[in-house]
Amino acid sequence: MANEATAKQSAWENFSKGLLTENPSLRQMLGLCPTLAVTTAVTNGLGMGLATTFVLVCSGIVVSLLRKVIPNSVRIPAFITIIASFVTLTMMLVEAYLPALNDALGIYLPLIVVNCIVLGRAEMFASKNPPLASAIDGLGMGVGFTISLVLMSAVRELLGAGTLAGIQVMPEFIEPMIIMVTPPGGFAVLGVLIAASVALEQHRARKEGRPAVVADSPCDGCAIACGLGDPADPGCARDAADELVAKVEAALEEQPRIVRVEVQGEEADA
Repeated sequence: MANEATAKQSAWENFSKGLLTENPSLRQMLGLCPTLAVTTAVTNGLGMGLATTFVLVCSGIVVSLLRKVIPNSVRIPAFITIIASFVTLTMMLVEAYLPALNDALGIYLPLIVVNCIVLGRAEMFASKNPPLASAIDGLGMGVGFTISLVLMSAVRELLGAGTLAGIQVMPEFIEPMIIMVTPPGGFAVLGVLIAASVALEQHRARKEGRPAVVADSPCDGCAIACGLGDPADPGCARDAADELVAKVEAALEEQPRIVRVEVQGEEADA
């Protein structure tokens, strides 16, 4: 019973971290291109989120199954090939059964292949964990990404067009804010959602009596997103980044230096 409880808790932690604590869009700042581009309507955001979730789960399972077979030197090309296969399958299904959604998403549907969220989870989690854990991790990240897209889409469509999922909600006498369906409106809504997610995480942290994970310097968030730091430790990301920089500087100092000297008015290498 204890083992089952531990397994369920671990599975829930793997799933729930993508909802808020490590939300791809709102906390790790990944996949912002489709987040800003397709969130002018709820149907577009939901469709992109579900398509990305499908690719995340399926590619995570396959990468996990092949993690001991794929040579380390070609792991990135192999991951991209696996991801591209599922993206192609997703494109064929959407084009066949949801042509309107396919037209609305346009180029951003095939660009899931190079989405940092998908490749990042394959590299940082699926390649190091068993298939079930990888599937749960991919599902959590996908659901968190979908929630972000749907929230942004709902706000932008409601304020920018007065509709939700194509259904008229705002009274006709209220003039829509056209700016909300333009790029500046997308950035504004994204900023508000990021601020709300940080405030919510801080509130949860205070309630649970633990430190809030908030990047207080540019390297913190980048290091956590790239896997250099531990999200449970607010300060370790900066330490990991500093350690990496120190290693690079030490490696550069060990390289032979080229000294240029002037011999009778001519330069020569020494």
